[in-house]
Order: sequence, then structure tokens, then C-alpha cells
Amino acid sequence: MKMIKKATLILGILFFSMECFAQDSVSVPKRAVVYAADKFAIARPLNIEFSNAAPYSFTSKRGGTSLQESKVNNFTQAKISANFNFIKRKTWLLGATVGYRYTSAEADMTDPFTGKSTVLDEDFHYLFSSLNLTYFSKLFGKRTIYSSSVVVDGSDKHFERVRGVITVVMVLKANERTKMTLGLAANIDPTAQTPVIPIFTYEHKFNNGLIADITLPRSIYLRKYAFNNTGRVSLGTELDQTSFYLYNIDGTDQRYQYRQLDINSGVIYEHAIGNFVITGKTGFKMTPSGRLFRKQDSFKDAIFETKPDPTFYFNVGVSFNPFTLLKKNK
Repeated sequence: MKMIKKATLILGILFFSMECFAQDSVSVPKRAVVYAADKFAIARPLNIEFSNAAPYSFTSKRGGTSLQESKVNNFTQAKISANFNFIKRKTWLLGATVGYRYTSAEADMTDPFTGKSTVLDEDFHYLFSSLNLTYFSKLFGKRTIYSSSVVVDGSDKHFERVRGVITVVMVLKANERTKMTLGLAANIDPTAQTPVIPIFTYEHKFNNGLIADITLPRSIYLRKYAFNNTGRVSLGTELDQTSFYLYNIDGTDQRYQYRQLDINSGVIYEHAIGNFVITGKTGFKMTPSGRLFRKQDSFKDAIFETKPDPTFYFNVGVSFNPFTLLKKNK
């Protein structure tokens, strides 16, 4: 109930935007471009999801000093995001993204500043928005999508950071059986773990109905449609990220950011109802490391590092997407 109350304001904003989505549901220039643009959107037109992880233990370090093993007793998240285009032309789109992530954590752990045992029971609120420009052109005779985003983020207490993202994605192949793209993404952000990231997508429909769906570095899935193409089962792995800001944790006004990359492996079931998709995910979550660092520092300059054990997770959600491949797969 507490989590739902915290999300009420953001939900109102997102549902207010749905009329824009309905007007926006037709029009990206070519099917191949729709495919690529959908793959690389910061957020789908509307997405709401809730997730929970089973209790797990983790080890931690402050600097080079190992701390006592700790345990997370509850880890719950809610994510809400919307992405819509408000200016559309034949060769370019201008749009915006808004999003909210709620994280609730309860843990028995060692305080990274005092070294004493403590009980963590906190709610964290992470908000972000961006202005996105996408341009469609040709490069070496291939359809190419150029996009740039100015992203701002923060918490329920403060605005925190401005950063940029630039991507170039070339459609190498796009037919009924195979779609393939190649590109680069550049993060204009001094805290980014990897400033430049290669992008590769490959989707292939096999004769037996299985579909290989690879979107590197984000996900690798083997998919199968069911129930007259209104359902889809997927087995594979995807990346997710948890991030939030912390305040007054060391007795000063210093602001900190916590960030961790999660590798979620398991099974997904999606079911389409019109342009809405109901999604359920379950499997194991692995987190190579989580890091706490001062806001003005980079991810590599962490003052506190955690290494969580693998744990079971489940996730349920609903999204609105006029470009969904469910029910359109023939």
C-alpha cells in the first residue's frame, strides 16, 4: 500500500499522456525503422511493473576492508515510465520520456561509515525525464537511425544530474524472417561505467516457430508464440539497473548515489490484449556488484561495494505499445 501511494502522482501524469499515445500509434516511416526504434527506446510508450526478490545475503567492502556478511530481508521495486512523440515529420521525431522507480529495502547490515551493525529500512525514489530527438537517414545505402537524448534525474528531494546519450544504429537487414542492426551508443556522463557501448540486434524466425532475439548488450532470448499469437514465452537473460540517491548518511550534506547492474535470467510470459501486454517474469537475479559513490565522483571511485548472492525474483507488469510484435507475428 505504501508503494502504491508513493506512485500515485506519477501514474496520473502517465495516464494523462495516453491520449498522445493513441494519436501516435501509426506513423514511424518504415517497418524496419519501427523495429529498430522500438528496440532502442529509453522506455516503451507506457510501462508499469512491480518486482520482488527473495531474501539474500551479500558481502561488502569499504575501501579494501571487508565487512561482516549482511542480509537483505526484503527488496521490492515499482517502475513506471512513459515515452511519447509530440512532433513527427517524415525524417525525424521529437519526443520525451518520464519515469519513476521506487525501491524499498530492508536489511541487516554493517554501516559503511561506522562499521557497526545496523538495520536498514528505507524507501528510495528515483525520477528521470529526457528530451529525445530521432533522425532517419541512409548511410552507405543502409537505413540508419540517429538519436540523441538529454536526460535529467534526481529523487523526491533534489534534482541531481544532467547527462546525454547519443546512438547511431544501422539496419543491416530487415525482412519477414531476419532483422539485424549494428550501432554505437555514447554516454556523455562522467559517472558512466562504459562511455561507449557497441549495439547489435539480431532476430531470426526459425521454421519450427522458435525466434532468436538478441539485443546486445541488453538481452538474449529464445522466444515462442502461443495461443494464436496473443501470447509469447521467452527463455533467456536480460540486464537491469537499480539506481537511487542517498542523503545525510554520513552526518554531512554530502550526496551519494548507489548503482548496481542486475543480470536477470529465467522465463517470461507475455499476453496481448489489444495494444496492452501483460507480462510475468521469474528466475534468478545475479548482481556482479553494487557501488555507493559520491555524486561528483565516478562509479569506479566507490567508497562502499557490495557483492550480493544470486537470488530468486519475480516481476509482473503491463505495458501499452502500438508497435508490439504480439498478434502481429505471422
